Amino acid sequence: MTGIWADLTDLVLPAECAGCRVGRTALRNGVCTRCASALQELRPAPARPTPAPPGLPDCVALGAYQGELRETLLAYKERGRHSLARPLGRLLAEVVAEVVAEAAGAPRPVLLIPVPTTAAAVRARHGDHLRRLARHAAHRLRSSGWSVVLGSPLRALPRPDSATLDSAGRAAAARQAFAQRAGRLPTLRRVAAGRFVIVLDDIVTTGVTLAAVTGSLRAAGVRVDAAAVLAATIRRAQW
Repeated sequence: MTGIWADLTDLVLPAECAGCRVGRTALRNGVCTRCASALQELRPAPARPTPAPPGLPDCVALGAYQGELRETLLAYKERGRHSLARPLGRLLAEVVAEVVAEAAGAPRPVLLIPVPTTAAAVRARHGDHLRRLARHAAHRLRSSGWSVVLGSPLRALPRPDSATLDSAGRAAAARQAFAQRAGRLPTLRRVAAGRFVIVLDDIVTTGVTLAAVTGSLRAAGVRVDAAAVLAATIRRAQW
């Protein structure tokens, strides 16, 4: 259910707010008025883990991984609130626009490449949560007159749960986490020529995943200009 019908469902059948988890209140796009205002007040800013892994591109995040943004992301990813993809995708589009404005000073054609999701995560979350966000972000940008292409030149390989690994283990796992889709690369190289190439993710913590995806793309002949994410983990991000 998308568009106005999703909004009307929120108003007529109020559920728990994704941002503050308060129930019995009218919602719009899955959050209450207070949380919606808090999310709208966030402004994209550079985010760089400390220490930054080699090969990590310039990264911009909408906000810190805390408060309403954290809870809304968790509701979307872990609690099955798929209708949040549209408002979160719109917020991700704002980050992309900021990335391009900082680098180029004006809108220009872009190529968006979401970090691939493992098959296990797709099954657990009933879909590719990040590609769903990327589609909504692309739609938002196109509706504002941008030329946007979505690409999927990589696939995610099975890997251990990062929660069980230390920083060195995460880095090693990330380097082996992605494989190139050889059949898609020639077309992608042609599309990437003349476009601003941005890797998308929902959260940046250590930066090793973004660095690994960037390295795989560069090895395939695709230049990466920057990364755009919704949230940056506070303890590792410099604002």
